[in-house]
Amino acid sequence: MNATTWETVQAIPAYVGPDTIRALVGYEDVVEEVAAAFADFSRGLGEAPVAVFAPAGRDGDVHVKSAWLPGRAVFTVKVATWFLERARQGGTPGAGVVAVFDARTGDLRVLLEDEHHLSDIRTAAAGALAARTLARPDSAVLGVLGTGVQAYLQVLAAADELPIREVRVWGRRQAHVRRVAAALGVRRPDLCVTPVGTARQACEGADVLVTATASTEPLVDAEWLAPGLHITAVGADDPTKAELSPACMHRADRIVVDSRALTAVHGDLARAGAAFQDLTELGEVLAGSAPGRERTDEITVCKLIGLGVQDLAAAQVTLDRLRGTGPHRSRPPACATDLRADTGSTRPTARS
Repeated sequence: MNATTWETVQAIPAYVGPDTIRALVGYEDVVEEVAAAFADFSRGLGEAPVAVFAPAGRDGDVHVKSAWLPGRAVFTVKVATWFLERARQGGTPGAGVVAVFDARTGDLRVLLEDEHHLSDIRTAAAGALAARTLARPDSAVLGVLGTGVQAYLQVLAAADELPIREVRVWGRRQAHVRRVAAALGVRRPDLCVTPVGTARQACEGADVLVTATASTEPLVDAEWLAPGLHITAVGADDPTKAELSPACMHRADRIVVDSRALTAVHGDLARAGAAFQDLTELGEVLAGSAPGRERTDEITVCKLIGLGVQDLAAAQVTLDRLRGTGPHRSRPPACATDLRADTGSTRPTARS
């Protein structure tokens, strides 16, 4: 929705709750809008400020991400929270709101209380775009580290873009591994989903590796990376976290990021403690101003921190859906509630 006036969305209620949002919009609905937002961001258009703080330390943090882009009818301010105590009380650990403002007047128009759903799906959409542009087109085996919502959605998103047949799932808690494997089986019964005992087993022999954990220490060693592997790394999204060892970054033939500025401060590249030259932004690849994968034997890494322009894109699609546009669905989109069972001991993972 790139209209320049608010009139196109006037019929939308001033408040929309999480059940409505989860039923209306999924990751597959926002992929192309997220691609356009990435391209605009990498052209230097608009702004997307970020603030991160952790009131509960490792047990809970808050990401505040806002964005505006030229020609958009609205701008957004998102407050996304991820707290272990919320999961202990029987809910999903993610919560928060996306406030949508009129880009002409600055008036608050809609409050989308999404319980982190829009953050979840726009991050999965970014993973889909990374798989589309950086993975080998014949990729059939996917390994995933993590058992939270992002692990689940990233597998589904990558499998939409690539001929994935086999999925290997690793996590520290076997009950959670079984839970995400079961949820994947419901959504994609055509996939062979196998729990594995170590992170190395998930990685070795994989064509695509997804890392979606809250690890504060690297989980992946460079010696595990085979030629042709693509990695989508989404879990390390603040200065305290890392999933890929510094050696992995040095071994990679091509590193693509969502934001050069953010990856200098947050996550694996920042933790590597070295200046990496020639970083490409995903928006540049999507706009055609920089290449994606060029050789079958390249090791590629897409490091995603998460941008406010993605939230703006997801909010715009949600407004369109609220106005009655969009596909007919035979069942609700994939979301965090697919994994709600046995969340009592879930730790925060990959909120971006």
